[in-house]
Amino acid sequence: MQHIANLAGNKTLVLPVPAFNVINGGSHAGNKLAMQEFMILPVGASSFKEAMKMGVEVYHHLKAVIKKKYGQDATNVGDEGGFAPNIQENKEGLELLKTAIAKAGYTGKVVIGMDVAASEFYDNKDKTYDLNFKEENNDGSQKISGDSLKNVYKSFVTDYPIVSIEDPFDQDDWEHYAKMTSEIGEQVQIVGDDLLVTNPKRVEKAIKEKTCNALLLKLLAHYLDELNFLMLSVLCNRQVNQIGSVTESIEAVKMSKSAGWGVMASHRSGETEDTFIADLSVGLATGQIKTGAPCRSERLGKYNQLLRIEEELGAAAVYAGAKFRAPVEPY
Repeated sequence: MQHIANLAGNKTLVLPVPAFNVINGGSHAGNKLAMQEFMILPVGASSFKEAMKMGVEVYHHLKAVIKKKYGQDATNVGDEGGFAPNIQENKEGLELLKTAIAKAGYTGKVVIGMDVAASEFYDNKDKTYDLNFKEENNDGSQKISGDSLKNVYKSFVTDYPIVSIEDPFDQDDWEHYAKMTSEIGEQVQIVGDDLLVTNPKRVEKAIKEKTCNALLLKLLAHYLDELNFLMLSVLCNRQVNQIGSVTESIEAVKMSKSAGWGVMASHRSGETEDTFIADLSVGLATGQIKTGAPCRSERLGKYNQLLRIEEELGAAAVYAGAKFRAPVEPY
């Protein structure tokens, strides 16, 4: 982590707020839920250790709520360890999270994030979004426009403690990204993953056009599977995502922070037990990390590494908490 910080010119190591993906939908689960990830963020914790405690408690309360309402089979998990109840209404998923947070006693301390992955249900032919795209006998009755989908998100933000929405529109729908960022970007971070693919050129364009206000930092796990984070300097000329190197990824992070954006380090849905992104998130002071639910070894490995880092730092450990969107000054 220190080597990463030195490469980036970052002087402050920060433990990120974990965004636990506790309900899976979209292409990550076999249910009818269109939107892909429903996450909880313990922003009210005072340390990463306490954040893990909060997240695990909410996760188990959520399991109990789902089991009681939908039965034992509904507590099966998806690709990232989150539950995959057979529900279709996205608002119902948010309601389940709100209930579980309240039952755990963390209302106001644990908030909600989403990864919609809207490109998965975008119909390029008629420029609409199909919220029923996973139904075999789909009659198209739930197709809506980009503006209508934007209003759906705005209603979600009004009714639930949502602080982050990732990939709310198709990766090439820059127009609606910009509209949404303009309307609710102060209140909620709009995260670009498919939109930006950690590409400095796309990040530069998005900053100029005010298309979103947060970067998802994603690396290719299989390049890092057998490698220790101290080999980062060796990796600088390797491909680490669809388009760039580690060096370009650091450049994209620095550009984002200079623009006042948030940065969220991320795993991939098909993961290994490599823990590199834990060190990456601390070294770059991203302030946020998403690496699945507190379940499954390939997810827990990253969280355990962050616990070890916090223990190693001791009294010098800083947890991003409520400052997750801007934990440090731009470097």
